[in-house]
Amino acid sequence: MNIILASASPRRRELMKLITDDFTAVSVDIDESIPQNADIRSFSVTLAEKKAKTASVKYPGCIVIGCDTTVICDGKILGKPHDRNDAREFMHMLSGCTHLVKTGCCIMYNDKMTSFSVDTYVTFRNLTDNDIEHYISTDEPYDKAGGYGIQGKGALLIKKINGDYLNVVGLPVSELNQQLKKFIKEI
Repeated sequence: MNIILASASPRRRELMKLITDDFTAVSVDIDESIPQNADIRSFSVTLAEKKAKTASVKYPGCIVIGCDTTVICDGKILGKPHDRNDAREFMHMLSGCTHLVKTGCCIMYNDKMTSFSVDTYVTFRNLTDNDIEHYISTDEPYDKAGGYGIQGKGALLIKKINGDYLNVVGLPVSELNQQLKKFIKEI
């Protein structure tokens, strides 16, 4: 059975290989803007479902996996920073704080669909202005939710995590593997 990973993220593509090498990764174009009235606790699942549904139309008869990771700090979703000012603001918000990283996943085959999310709590150390300026001068912050990559130089900003490390990278591999096995048995 063909598996489609509806993601342009190179990190997700690499992590998906831990589950199976037998998949095709495709980019899907959906509106990822955050509406004013968005439920921040379920937004990652909403986007994962949109990605899966969009890809499912293009790839009927395939199992489609959509994923989206959100970073939530002080009741606000921190998306991908648009520029250095956004990245700087995110780093100041995250400095010395614990925030939630939530990855929503959706597995779909024709009309059958299951969705779930995984939460990980990440605590940043207290960052100096120099720490922040050094980090935002790298290329890392600008294509990642929350403006940091735990698998890169962003690891230097982190004091501790509570939960699934790979979830913070962008794919909760263990939970997705379990959910995918269960889903395949049921279709």
